[in-house]
Amino acid sequence: MLLPCPFCPLTAAKIAALQATVLLLITLLIKARIQIKAASALGLFLLALQTLVFLAATGALGLAVIAAGAIVLNRRQAQTA
Repeated sequence: MLLPCPFCPLTAAKIAALQATVLLLITLLIKARIQIKAASALGLFLLALQTLVFLAATGALGLAVIAAGAIVLNRRQAQTA
């Protein structure tokens, strides 16, 4: 690509090309920022979902352990009585 001569006057075509380039770069920057925010929001949602699933599974496992312990104690008391 040839560098433009600094002594050549800017033509309407060059100005239009520069405006189109700036518009394209601004559009791409806005698009990238929107994509970053969307990906961040999706990541936070998935993290919250994973945390809730983990807490639910842990709670269910804890209830199962407590229930098993209660059954064992109930059978021991029934056998001694």
